[in-house]
Amino acid sequence: MAAQVVEEPPVVDAAKAEKLKAAANAAFQANKFSSAIELYSQAIDLNSQNAVYWANRAFAHTKMESYGSAIEDATKAIEIDPKYSKGYYRRGAAYLALLKFKEAFKDFRQVQRMVPNDPDAIKKLRECEKAITKIKFEEAIAIKDEEIHSIAETLDYHTIEVEKSYQGARIEDDKISLDFVKKMMDDFKQQRSVHSRYAFQILMQTREILLATPTLVHITVPDRGHFTVCGDIHGQYYDLLNIFKLNGLPSEENPYLFNGDFVDRGSFSVEVILTLFALKCLYPTGLYLSRGNHESKSMNKIYGFEGEVNAKFNETMTKLFAEIFCYLPLANVLNNKVFVVHGGLFSNDSVKLSDIAAIERFREPPDEGLMCELLWSDPHPGTGRAPSKRGVGVAFGSDVTHRFLEDNNLELVVRSHEVKDEGYEVDHGGKLITVFSAPNYCDQMGNKGAFIRFGAPDMKPEFTKFGSVVRFHYSHHKKAVVLYNKSTLLPLNLVCVCCHLMNITFCYLHQLTPSVYLCVSLIIFTIVPDLCLTLFIICLTSILQWHPNVRPMQYANNFFNFLG
Repeated sequence: MAAQVVEEPPVVDAAKAEKLKAAANAAFQANKFSSAIELYSQAIDLNSQNAVYWANRAFAHTKMESYGSAIEDATKAIEIDPKYSKGYYRRGAAYLALLKFKEAFKDFRQVQRMVPNDPDAIKKLRECEKAITKIKFEEAIAIKDEEIHSIAETLDYHTIEVEKSYQGARIEDDKISLDFVKKMMDDFKQQRSVHSRYAFQILMQTREILLATPTLVHITVPDRGHFTVCGDIHGQYYDLLNIFKLNGLPSEENPYLFNGDFVDRGSFSVEVILTLFALKCLYPTGLYLSRGNHESKSMNKIYGFEGEVNAKFNETMTKLFAEIFCYLPLANVLNNKVFVVHGGLFSNDSVKLSDIAAIERFREPPDEGLMCELLWSDPHPGTGRAPSKRGVGVAFGSDVTHRFLEDNNLELVVRSHEVKDEGYEVDHGGKLITVFSAPNYCDQMGNKGAFIRFGAPDMKPEFTKFGSVVRFHYSHHKKAVVLYNKSTLLPLNLVCVCCHLMNITFCYLHQLTPSVYLCVSLIIFTIVPDLCLTLFIICLTSILQWHPNVRPMQYANNFFNFLG
């Protein structure tokens, strides 16, 4: 008779688990989300039946954009405690980030049932309802593919009049020049816009170049030449300028590849993409561009770029950007040695470079298949394949990387797509490099940025790390989604003016001290930074009308000291 095996229940150390949870919460508050995930995991190991630990780890996964892992953890929290509303909220938020509106709607509806007056759940529920309604409407009026016409075919930028009062960069003789690009970049640096006539010209000329570009681009770096690869930029314009300061402007002698995710998240995505497109027009073989998962309509709608373009230009330009993003190449090969792609590798081992070159890329990214995996996949430290922590694409191990390189006679995979503390990371026995070029991502991650410089003929990588450029007039990245994801948007300057006028009126009517005014002004500055300095001087002058004993320089000095 076989002996019966009795499984011992897992050891529960609730007190130690609570200490780990407290440490994880502190790490989360310090924006150290990877550390928070590790500490929550340790707490779960000690007490796996605490729904709070799972839901908190789900939240940390969401911050790391690991939405698939967040859904798994939140689902586990719900299984442990079906009455725990935060479990449904965390899962709904992850579904929403993946644009799975129906699933998100169900979870937020459940939160509303459990906590009827939760304003966040109500807001998210309405957001899902609008998205679902819009999708149904678009499906109802959808036209056949063969009936779809390019928005570019209806445009003629020559007909757009440039006002005599316009003081910005101008394109002379219909040709984009280095002087124009430098002037435009400097205008962007001062937060001045380029005229729509020239913006449309940049886009139209970029479109023609990309239409003639293959899906898989083979790049030759001559002996003793060099080549720079940059990762995600995500609308961080001042950090893009810093890259050019450190490594020189792109040119035929100083070529670059920007490896996708130029836009979204950051407040200056328009400035970033127009700069890169203009340089592409100026130096077609001095600057290369590869598509990332954020160069798509669905991502741009949620993460800020669509609203930013609508606010700074118009819906026609938004549609043109969406069209041009579909023309971006999906991957590049340097000197037949280095394979560069935004996301990663594939769910099967049979993929050859010829398969990648044959992908029909002129479309929005699908939810599965080679194109999806090129844009979305991530490496994992083990072997084999696993479900993606993002919920899209696949997680691939070192053996997958080695087989792909061997099968295609390559030496190295370079990809982006993931934040790295040092700006880059070498994995899979030195055969895979992740490079990320947006330092202090979303104004909260605290990471460095990096770029890679390859020298021919050996094509060995050299890394340059750099920190975030901090300027008081730099609109905060983390607000880009909030500022630009609305279909209609008041100009930020007008919002700022209204805030300050309400503030000064309130102070005047209630005879409050200037220090109260200044405190509120600082709060307004953190929310809507545009025109703050100008309005600070104007409003401080107004304060003097009812507080003549105020010493304005003292308050001004305090203000600038606060800004650092």
